[in-house]
Amino acid sequence: MRAQTANYETLSDVDLAGLAEQRDVTAIRTITTRNNQRLFRAAWSVLRNHADAEEVVQDAYLKAFTRLDSFSGASSLSTWLTRIVINTALDHKRAAQRRKAGLANQDVAMLEDQRALRHSNQGAAQTPENLLARQELAKSLKTAVARLPDDYRSIFVLRDIEGMSVRETAEAASLNEATVKTRLFRARLLLRKDLAAELNGVFANTITFAGADCEAMTARVLAALNMSKGD
Repeated sequence: MRAQTANYETLSDVDLAGLAEQRDVTAIRTITTRNNQRLFRAAWSVLRNHADAEEVVQDAYLKAFTRLDSFSGASSLSTWLTRIVINTALDHKRAAQRRKAGLANQDVAMLEDQRALRHSNQGAAQTPENLLARQELAKSLKTAVARLPDDYRSIFVLRDIEGMSVRETAEAASLNEATVKTRLFRARLLLRKDLAAELNGVFANTITFAGADCEAMTARVLAALNMSKGD
């Protein structure tokens, strides 16, 4: 299906995926622009590192766009992509842990720790939203979320920050819905103990991936697929 005049924003997930499978640039651009923020947050929730999360999202997109024929529409395209991102992030984290263990055996683990510290200090690109009066509170929140146990952090980001439903979160994380609810409840309790400030209304600015970051991600994915804007 090649729809030159299609309104891509109104296409079903299955139709949009079908066009993307045929390397339709507009379809791919629509999918990445629509999902970049959610997927970045999902990756960050596992890795707690901005640069690593970007790398994982790009890798996950490339995996997804080479196997779109396996997308059946049983879940939303966004949920399907989120599941791929989480699995890719977990693989990345396990690989990093293996590398770090190897370095420790060679008494050079300090080098890896310094690298991680440098990356963790690299915040999101400055945007007008990040310069609002709540910037410091948002920074505190991001730190608090990063301190959550691994099992709770991903669920909290997907549910309370990204706004995914319990069902979507369960599908993305390969868990049952009862486990999602329990982990979210415990994550909220831990955050309330960790933070004295009011949390409502500030999460949208906590883990940002928009504007120039979003455009750059889409451009990198298209370039990796050997596609250009004019294709």
